[in-house]
Amino acid sequence: MTPMEMTPEENGYLEREGAGTGTLGKAMAVLEAVATADRPQRFTDILRSVRQPRGTLHRLLGHLVEEGLLVQRGDLSYEPGLRLLKLAYRSWSGNRFRDIAAPYLLRLHEMTGETVHLGVLRDTEIIYVDKVESRQTVRMSSQIGKASPAYCTGIGKAALSSLPEPEVERIAARIQFHPFTERTHRSAAALLAEIEEIRRQGHAFDREEHEAEICCVAAPIAVPEHELVGGISVTGPSYRVSTTQLAGWSADVRKAANDIEEELRIRLGPGRGGA
Repeated sequence: MTPMEMTPEENGYLEREGAGTGTLGKAMAVLEAVATADRPQRFTDILRSVRQPRGTLHRLLGHLVEEGLLVQRGDLSYEPGLRLLKLAYRSWSGNRFRDIAAPYLLRLHEMTGETVHLGVLRDTEIIYVDKVESRQTVRMSSQIGKASPAYCTGIGKAALSSLPEPEVERIAARIQFHPFTERTHRSAAALLAEIEEIRRQGHAFDREEHEAEICCVAAPIAVPEHELVGGISVTGPSYRVSTTQLAGWSADVRKAANDIEEELRIRLGPGRGGA
């Protein structure tokens, strides 16, 4: 099976494995394959995702189960262990980015009544680190800790726009463009063209590109001296939130992003390039 014939998730696991081919990198690829799956994973599922030798995969799974990071169920499938959940909770609860941004998320939520997301960029994906749920009956299916492709999400494209052009080009070249909807970008050229537009206007839109009938407006949050690149967005269903309404919220979303950036710099202090 070639990379082009694989699912977007499988391509993602191959890419992550390539970033670290030592024992730890391979173990992390296995752990991530199980932890990010929508259901418990059998050995053959994991083998297809990470494409490691069978013997190596058996050993890694044994070590991860022994350490409590994975659990083997009665049907011989694997799911995240309690130790992994504990570590994830500690990471989330101690995340200063989330703590600093929280009041601004609430303010946007109160202003719009819609769902507000906070995310960080990790290579070709956006990881959602916080969320304030809409007050409306119909809500978003997004979850804290979930990863989504950067190229077809508002926060993802906003975050990419804050990076230097050569770095964005390198990231775009690694993306396997999957058409989630008829509006999803199909090529690096199309994505890069929109990134230029986002840089000019200071905010990004998701026009039903990742999920049908879901749209958003987002702005980048970038504090390079602390290696933090992400964004904030207001999201809602397209039948309830018009493009005009999203555009009307763009200035408030940009201001929230700028205020978060300023407070991060004040509270985190000088980074690697600081005095």
